[in-house]
Amino acid sequence: MRLIHPGPSTEIDLARAYAYPAAPCLRLNMVASADGGTWFEGRSGELSGSGDRRVFHVLRGLADVIVAGAATVRTEGYGPARPKPSWRELREGRPAVPPVAVITRGLDLDLSGPLFTEAAPDSRTIVVTCEAAPVERRREAARHAEVIVAGDDRVDPALAVRELAGRGLGRMLCEGGPRINAQLAGADLVDELCLTVSPMLIGGDSARLLDGPSSLVRLRLAHVLRDEGFLFLRYVRGGAEPSGHDGAETG
Repeated sequence: MRLIHPGPSTEIDLARAYAYPAAPCLRLNMVASADGGTWFEGRSGELSGSGDRRVFHVLRGLADVIVAGAATVRTEGYGPARPKPSWRELREGRPAVPPVAVITRGLDLDLSGPLFTEAAPDSRTIVVTCEAAPVERRREAARHAEVIVAGDDRVDPALAVRELAGRGLGRMLCEGGPRINAQLAGADLVDELCLTVSPMLIGGDSARLLDGPSSLVRLRLAHVLRDEGFLFLRYVRGGAEPSGHDGAETG
C-alpha cells in the first residue's frame, strides 16, 4: 500500500498513518463503491479487497472500542474481535482486543450468538440502548453484556459517546451502518472519516455513507493511499495535523 503525493509513491506504515490523535476521538470507517454505494446485495464485504481488509484490521487494532448499529451487527454477522499477533505492540497496556459496542433501541439481537458468548472477559460486548427499550430484554442483555442506558425514547448519540469515553474507551471506531453514521454526524460527533473507495460501479438503491437528515461536517484531507485500484482516504476535522501524519498529501 502506497501514499500518493507529488513524486514517486512511497510505502506507508499503516499504524502510523492511522494513529489516533489525543482521545476522545470518534472515527468512522466505511467502504463505498465509486458511485457511492455502501453495500452490494446487502453486504459491504462485496465491495472490499485485500488492502481494505488490511486497513480494517489496523483500525480495529488501534481502537479502544468498535461501535456498530444493531442492523449492521445482524446483517454482517458480527462476532467479537479476535486477537492478532500484529496487534501486540498496538495494544500494549490494553486488552488484547477491543470490545464491540452495539447501538440499539429495540434490543433485537441474538444474545446467544458468538458476539455475546465468545467475547473475552476483559473485552465484554457492550449494548448501548435507551430507557424505552423493553425492560425484559434489557435484563436479558445485562446477563450477556455490559448495558449502557443512554437516552430516554431513543439512544442519545452524544450521551453514548460520553459514556464510552468515561469508561476509558476514548478511541472509538464506528463501522456503521449509514443510519448510525448519520446520527453521529447530525450530533456533530464525527472527528474522522476513513473511507475506502472501491473500484466498482454498483447502481441500485444502496445507502450512502450517511442515511438520515442532512448535516454538514467540514473535514480536511489528511492522506490518500492506493492499492490495486482502491483508494484509502483519511479525513479529519479541521485544525492541527493528525498524529502520525508525515505532511505528504495530495492536492
